[in-house]
Amino acid sequence: MSLFKGCGVAIVTPFKDGIVDKESMGKLLEWHVAEGTDAIIVCGTTGEASTMPDDEHLDTIKFVVDTIDGRIPVIAGTGGNDTRHSIDLSVEAEKLGADGLLHVTPYYNKASQKGLIKHYTAIADSVNIPIILYNVPGRTGVNLLPSTVLELSKHKNIKGLKEASGIIAQVVEVARLMPDDFYLYSGNDEMVVPLMSVGGAGVISTVANIVPKEMHDMANHFLKGDIKKAAELQLKLKPLIDAMFVEVNPMPIKVAVSLMHHCSSEVRLPLCELEDSSLEKVKKTMTTYGLI
Repeated sequence: MSLFKGCGVAIVTPFKDGIVDKESMGKLLEWHVAEGTDAIIVCGTTGEASTMPDDEHLDTIKFVVDTIDGRIPVIAGTGGNDTRHSIDLSVEAEKLGADGLLHVTPYYNKASQKGLIKHYTAIADSVNIPIILYNVPGRTGVNLLPSTVLELSKHKNIKGLKEASGIIAQVVEVARLMPDDFYLYSGNDEMVVPLMSVGGAGVISTVANIVPKEMHDMANHFLKGDIKKAAELQLKLKPLIDAMFVEVNPMPIKVAVSLMHHCSSEVRLPLCELEDSSLEKVKKTMTTYGLI
């Protein structure tokens, strides 16, 4: 089993009048394929999966799998803070044809490292497709330590880590410990090149929702050995990346996608519309980059 290298987009879920807008989602998926996106990550944080009931969650995964039709990998977000529920979603996502799964660390429960090992092992035992662990302590309240990742990497179905701690020393230690067939992805758009410099396979990206070609090119330049071009793109995109996190993700990126006329900016409570100052920053930055 293998995963993708390059740039996977943590794709937004378009909503229209409270329901998933499949017409806009279909157009977005075709655009990403045309722009060179290397994988679709559906129903993750950026996709607002935490506000989606199971039937809608699984139906969205099915729609993406069916639309992509094997052209690039589809990674389904099926993580949560209830192990049994995560297993149920994971089993169903595999049946629907997902190529892999993304599993965020359980939030709110504040599991111990031992608990995290038991949680992920139970999920990995229930499926036969690759699992990418997702470490984002700023949102979950728990940090997946390098030694824990090493222990989990021994499971045949746990094949990668989306690392979004923002702690470069931790990223380096994970890279040092991991086996060669383990895929390390940046979960921070501003740290793609630094992470790839210690052996990372690429990025699972939020900002790729609006600049998919540039994010693909950045990772691809690095993979082909052109570090200079990769670094140039990383630095060029930094102000745009910053603007997409002026408020909590996915609120700014949803607005940005809507400004490019791909879908509505509608988000689900408790997310809401941006403050006026944040909206102005998003618009101004996108204008500077020629996106609107």
